[in-house]
Amino acid sequence: MGMKGKIALGAVVGVAVIGAVSANAGSNGNSASGAKGTDTSASASAERGSGTTKSDAKPHAKADKPEKKVAFQGDGDFQVGTDIKPGTYRTTGNTDDMCYWERAKDASGEVGSLIANDNVSGTSYVTIKAGDKLFKSSGCEDWEAVGPKASGAPASRMKGDGGMYRVGADIAPGTYKSTGNTDGSCYWERAKDATHSMNSIVANNNVTGTAIVTISAGDGYFKTTGCGDWKKTG
Repeated sequence: MGMKGKIALGAVVGVAVIGAVSANAGSNGNSASGAKGTDTSASASAERGSGTTKSDAKPHAKADKPEKKVAFQGDGDFQVGTDIKPGTYRTTGNTDDMCYWERAKDASGEVGSLIANDNVSGTSYVTIKAGDKLFKSSGCEDWEAVGPKASGAPASRMKGDGGMYRVGADIAPGTYKSTGNTDGSCYWERAKDATHSMNSIVANNNVTGTAIVTISAGDGYFKTTGCGDWKKTG
């Protein structure tokens, strides 16, 4: 198996924390019961001539949750341009940093082919470029395509180990505070985009104690791992 570790992308202060425990890609199985129930009514003839109408309708099934529009699965190697298209993708619901992804220049598996990679808890966004040749995903929930523009109802709170949040869609710009962090294990990052390159980092830090950061409306994403939950203060 290929490398399963995160390469720190030039942290300004310290090194981003790397977790490695477990995230199981979920699979939704639909079980359908085709057997019809037996009519246990006392007398079928009682229905005739009756002024009332007996309802034989089956109970309504619970409304299915809207299915995620899966672009590709969370496990596998995918050729860019053949198996998957360039674009921005999101995986959600990952736990314990066992979701690992990688953008690569080729399929050699050598360190030199690596463009960017990460271990993920919570959510990750990744922009796959047209020049990429291979995208690897291991232990992740399925990936879905997202549009180029942020849209949604941005929140003013976020989980400290939630992964990546899209500014203007997942979270609102503003000043946020996270408290109770220990041993420098809280890592945050403001990013221009989801390429995970050195040039995409606007600012980042490893924090002990209280962390305070102002997320700009011009930021594309905010990444948080190992931190106490964040609350918007201004």
